[in-house]
Amino acid sequence: MRLARTRLAALATSFLAVLVLIAAGRPALAEPAAADGTLTAAFAKAAATYDVPRDLLVALGYAETHLDGHDGKPSASGGYGVMHLVSNPTNHSLEKAAELTGRSADELRTDDTANVLGGAAVLRAHADALGLDETARKDAGRWYEAVAKYGNASSPELARLYADAVYEGLGLGIDIRGVRVKPQEVTADRGAYAKARDLNAPADVGVLSTDYGPAAWVAASSSNYTASSRPSSYAIDRVVIHVTQGSYAGTISWFQNASAQVSAHYVVKSSNGAITQMVREKDIAWHAGNWTYNTRSIGIEHEGYVSDASWFTDAMYRASAALTKAICDKYGIPKDRTHIIGHNQVPGATHTDPGSNWNWTTYMNYVTGGGGTPSWTTTIDNATSGQFTASANWGTSTYSSQRYGSDYRFADPVSASDAAWYSAAIPSAGTYRVEVWYPADAGYNSSAPYIVATSGGNQTVYVDQRSGGGSWKSIGTFSLNAGTYNVVGISRWTAGTGYVIADAVRISRV
Repeated sequence: MRLARTRLAALATSFLAVLVLIAAGRPALAEPAAADGTLTAAFAKAAATYDVPRDLLVALGYAETHLDGHDGKPSASGGYGVMHLVSNPTNHSLEKAAELTGRSADELRTDDTANVLGGAAVLRAHADALGLDETARKDAGRWYEAVAKYGNASSPELARLYADAVYEGLGLGIDIRGVRVKPQEVTADRGAYAKARDLNAPADVGVLSTDYGPAAWVAASSSNYTASSRPSSYAIDRVVIHVTQGSYAGTISWFQNASAQVSAHYVVKSSNGAITQMVREKDIAWHAGNWTYNTRSIGIEHEGYVSDASWFTDAMYRASAALTKAICDKYGIPKDRTHIIGHNQVPGATHTDPGSNWNWTTYMNYVTGGGGTPSWTTTIDNATSGQFTASANWGTSTYSSQRYGSDYRFADPVSASDAAWYSAAIPSAGTYRVEVWYPADAGYNSSAPYIVATSGGNQTVYVDQRSGGGSWKSIGTFSLNAGTYNVVGISRWTAGTGYVIADAVRISRV
């Protein structure tokens, strides 16, 4: 029996999903997806052919690869193309796509248009197996369980993490490689996954790392690392920086797969710098491709692709640098480029990560403290005099201990804006990171609309305030004009259920 329908706003703090890629050659594309709209047309055709919501299909591809086929090079798990069609002992989505579409496996690997069509076919097959009829298929939210199954995650909680990452794209909107999806609110039915542990929720202290407090803990398969007693068994004197050639949830899932024969101590998320530890620091992760360097180092994987700088966000750099600094301080490792190295610097390495798009100057500045503090930042609480405005419809509460400051504001959702606004004096036009703080509760809003007054007009980001509260959560980076004005608002106009919460925001120049 299906569980009660729940609402899910696609949050900026959700976790993306894709598997770790490795380098390999490919033949020339038969139909290259170029900036002339070929990829846009491919999504439209695939969505129409298999009756899959077009925007959801784009969001799935974005979560997997940022819509980059990577010249047909396979992932470490044998995944290919924009939609990451996989061929390995536990996942045969590539072969399934060939069966469903009548396209050859080689064409599905190397042709972006065919690959998108194959991804749509596989997703539709999952929907059919779940019994989605024609009416249900028109609602993107009803596809949640099908999306979760597409990721072939190793556990229900990772399947939920994967699906949440896909729905993030719908909430934030997508604009990449000529393909666009407008930000939108989606009511998602988690079904059986509603009971899965929420890896996005930091309040679940039972799954936090014991080595590094800010990190979550998800254990890698014991087949993918060597148990040890470092630093007594081996001295730790290096930190090795990696790029996953993929993204967060898929990498976590892959390290849990006993056939992977690879792992890292930590994985860092691109969009907001969230960190998951998978191997204890005392143990030897298999990440460097060199046993001596494995024994002496801590390996940190970063979500993204070597060839695509868009994954290497300021939030990722800062979070990873804070982790590296803590490791160096713990083990007495000098904070320099002799001891903090890329995978490509390991003797005998065949990998090129982190690659030329990785900004070592920025990263090392953050590690050493030379650039870890934003050039300008301001925090506005709901109690900040002259900078917070809200109508009398917004009540005041001290109920949750996760609040920022002494209290926070709340209001029922309605079909009218009635926004609470945070005003700030932006010193100069430029790019700024916007973070929000709210207490989380099951009775709070599943789709709270945060409005950012950007230089190009208002942008809305939907945040699920039922989880992930009690800490700063980035909702993205935005171009802002100089001047004093209402920069961030939170509206009551939402179909989401539960109180809309207005607590605090932080704006930082990046």
